[in-house]
Amino acid sequence: MLIGARITGVGAGIPKSVVTNYDLEKLVDTSDEWIRSRTGIITRHIVQENESNAKLAIESAIDAIGYADVNPCDIDLIIVATSTPDNLYPSTACLVQGAIGASNAAAFDLEAACTGIIYALTVGHQFILTGTYKKVLVIGVDVHSRFLDWEDRNTCILFGDGAGALLLEQSPGDNEILSTYLRSDGSRGHLICIPNSNSSFPREGIDQPVAVKRFLKMNGRAIYEFAINAIPDALNEACQKANISVSDIDYLIPHQANQRIIDSVANKLKIESHKLISNVAEVGNTSAASIPLAIWQALKNNQIKTNSICALVGFGGGLTWGASIIKWTATDKRLNPI
Repeated sequence: MLIGARITGVGAGIPKSVVTNYDLEKLVDTSDEWIRSRTGIITRHIVQENESNAKLAIESAIDAIGYADVNPCDIDLIIVATSTPDNLYPSTACLVQGAIGASNAAAFDLEAACTGIIYALTVGHQFILTGTYKKVLVIGVDVHSRFLDWEDRNTCILFGDGAGALLLEQSPGDNEILSTYLRSDGSRGHLICIPNSNSSFPREGIDQPVAVKRFLKMNGRAIYEFAINAIPDALNEACQKANISVSDIDYLIPHQANQRIIDSVANKLKIESHKLISNVAEVGNTSAASIPLAIWQALKNNQIKTNSICALVGFGGGLTWGASIIKWTATDKRLNPI
């Protein structure tokens, strides 16, 4: 029998604290109009001291499990895509596994920056297609606020914190993950990065490491040019693998980095505005969490209909980019849907 996979659950973990553009006016030389006109962002959610990467991931996992009405003990694997874990180890995935009671699940993290959720979805899909596992929870979570220079108006205005989860389940005879496509280009990795105080840096004396400011650094213009080419590449390749055309897509759900990027790509691909799913205005760039968070909010707002063909497209540091074409059939099995 042909083994397939489908997405049965979606969940979100979002910090309670909201930072507006007007709040940022008090920190850096910027304005609400400047930020809106260049990014489309109005607000973003930022973690407080009692919140963490793992806490957001756990909240999104619980939400997705509830959506699908699945017993945590039946989950076989948890994959967390994150670039900003709380610890080098234990992994965020292991912390999620312990917190939600998924006692039978293997768990690991992967890191592909903002494309991470596409990578995690692809890896989880492969485990299901091989028959190794039947239920795989994939989570994208990032807390970039702790790695931002809040005196740099070019970067601190862009990012928000959050987590988004998708639950994949085996679907015998019917595959609703129609295609996936992954790419990377390490030769351009310097265009966006967060340095770490590891062996990449010289040491002072024998034991004292050089103080390194581990702030996100980005060449905004170069990343913009990369994005407006990477999204069409990923989308066209994924559509070709799924044996459909771009015009067959009901909804385009791109990484929520910047509204100007989303609009530019839509114009380039001749995708109508009603097919675009965007929540960047409300949450900013949440990195690996952005695509599942956009799905979650679109469902909450009744934008995505069942039996729709959706294109998920990510791009980010590495450089990495990729896409997945899915058929959305999942419905919230809770008594009080999102």
